[in-house]
Amino acid sequence: MLTVPAHPLLDLQAFITEFARPLAELPSPPALLAGLALEFPEAPLHSDDAVRAAVRELLRSGGFKPTGRSKPASEYLLKAAAEGLASINAAVDACNVASLHSGLPISVVDLERVTMPLRVEVAAPGSNYIFNRSGQTIDIGGLLVLADAEGPCAGPVKDSQRSKTGPETTRTLSLVWGSVALPGRAASTATWYRALLHALGATTTSL
Repeated sequence: MLTVPAHPLLDLQAFITEFARPLAELPSPPALLAGLALEFPEAPLHSDDAVRAAVRELLRSGGFKPTGRSKPASEYLLKAAAEGLASINAAVDACNVASLHSGLPISVVDLERVTMPLRVEVAAPGSNYIFNRSGQTIDIGGLLVLADAEGPCAGPVKDSQRSKTGPETTRTLSLVWGSVALPGRAASTATWYRALLHALGATTTSL
């Protein structure tokens, strides 16, 4: 289902989640929403400068420049949480909680919105995709990304609009973009992330 080529820095954790009901019928409980705040004592992981440096080095490995508007998604979440991170849906909220506190970028895509086969690759120079409803695009050349039969569809900076979850979503693929420079952190993040999803009544399966 997912092909992941050898990479000198990537420590990827991937799993499928199946929700009992469409996300529109599955509101995020208060316990999950509490994790969207910067201060969350229950979090088993906490980010720091060493984590941020390792993530940026991972993203640079193919020639991508993770700065400015192209910074890792986990760094964007830090700024957003300082201003008040809004709830999106249960699937994305769980993803954001795990990413915010672990410091690792995480992608979550609706499996009904992508076309098999799926693979991880370094995007070719000049590659881009639309990442929001306004039609804005991001240049992903040199970035590690998830791609389907139609091309790149998600990554550790921003996921594409076409692959994002929606009210009808019941089945997702999550990718924790970890680095070998942070031994065990990707696995620990995935374990906690899956526990957050299990608390919603979802089931998860490793890839």
